[in-house]
Amino acid sequence: MNNIYHLFMAVLSFFVVSACNNEKETLSNPIIDGYYADPEIVFHDGVYFIYATKDPWGGDDLAVFETTDFKTFKSHQINWPSKEACTTSESSSAMVWAPSVIKGKDGRFYMYVSIGSEIWAGSSDTPLGPWKNMKKDNTPLISRNYFEGFHMIDAEAFIDDDGQAYLYWGSGLNWVNGACFAVKLEPDMLTFIGEPQNITPPNFFEGAKMIKHEGLYYLMYSNGKATDETYNIQYSIGETPFGPWTLGKNNPIASTKIEKRIVGPGHHTVFEKGDQKYILYHKIFPQEDDYVLRQICLDSLNFTKDNFIKKVSFNGVEF
Repeated sequence: MNNIYHLFMAVLSFFVVSACNNEKETLSNPIIDGYYADPEIVFHDGVYFIYATKDPWGGDDLAVFETTDFKTFKSHQINWPSKEACTTSESSSAMVWAPSVIKGKDGRFYMYVSIGSEIWAGSSDTPLGPWKNMKKDNTPLISRNYFEGFHMIDAEAFIDDDGQAYLYWGSGLNWVNGACFAVKLEPDMLTFIGEPQNITPPNFFEGAKMIKHEGLYYLMYSNGKATDETYNIQYSIGETPFGPWTLGKNNPIASTKIEKRIVGPGHHTVFEKGDQKYILYHKIFPQEDDYVLRQICLDSLNFTKDNFIKKVSFNGVEF
């Protein structure tokens, strides 16, 4: 990791000098000061709300920001989830990680978040809360040992055009054996319809994100090791929300590019403004220490004429 760190710092110095000589203002990465990871975003009443993991390795609660232009951000503290409120006798020591937040068809907001190697589900009338556990007995939606041998983290909700909601989640242990599980949700956004299925696509490790484009389902995800330069973003295409999956062209669509100041991009989300899709993700800020710090970045997400996802340019965006 040390060699990558020193090379990164040399390239960073070059870009800082170059920026000082360029009078044109652009939206460059990282977009938020500080160290955060696993971003999620919702748009409500003209405002974008970003939810993220606090680095290193999560905090007692989530980082939450609001913005309208992705240049200025207002920080918020929300009441739930927290490590204290979301811990059971089976929970691991893992902190609050990887929020997924979605606006339901009923206009309410739903959150699926990893805490203690379990997945907890909450709801709220507004993006900033107050939030509460949807399970009245204050237990996780998905327990630590729901599927033995896999990591029950990184949940992601998706609502199809017909209103049917789905939940995706899963990772591997010890950086191997990543698996993706999926299930339909009842309108309450909590109750499973049927049994969860293992729908693991090629090269999957964690961080599932489902999007739909031109009638096809694109299951996007992270591959590699989240602590180093091998972390990257890939995708597969299917005709249903459960696959089967075909690995897409141009994979990985985001991977380490030292010359662009990008190391280990991953665990992303996707959103739209007008006809343009954007990808919000984290990159590693290389450390000489034993922990990893990450930063939130934003780029455009584009498709080829034959509906494959293009490689991310890492050029930043103007909003």
